[in-house]
Amino acid sequence: MNKAEILNIIKEKITEKIRSLEYLISETRASNNDTKSSMGDKYETGREMLQQEINNLQRQLNEVLSQQAAVQKLNAEPSAQVQSGALVKTDKGLFYVAVSVGEIILNGYKMITVSPESPLVKAMFGKKLADTFTINNNRQVIENIW
Repeated sequence: MNKAEILNIIKEKITEKIRSLEYLISETRASNNDTKSSMGDKYETGREMLQQEINNLQRQLNEVLSQQAAVQKLNAEPSAQVQSGALVKTDKGLFYVAVSVGEIILNGYKMITVSPESPLVKAMFGKKLADTFTINNNRQVIENIW
């Protein structure tokens, strides 16, 4: 497994999310400026709703920026135990411990990216090859760690 390729895919996904959120914030701000009018309360309510949407998008952007910072700290070095940056194969699936950006398919392998704060990673954190852990009453065996 090429962890450097996986990291690049994650970085691309995060960069695309950042671009998308920045575009949405820009467009929503432009809409907010367009609603300026002296027509009264109806427009003030609309502007407030747009401002709340901008605030929501800004929070999402800040979260993705912090994910980006976390990914920058990771390297593609092999791991001997489950930790941030480890690629872990269990009998139930393939998981990359970094940030949660969803599913990645690389060279025919489907893997799920998971945050170190996720319950799954907390259950297997620090485990080594052939160790077992249980989450939601499902026992899993660690078959490989890269």
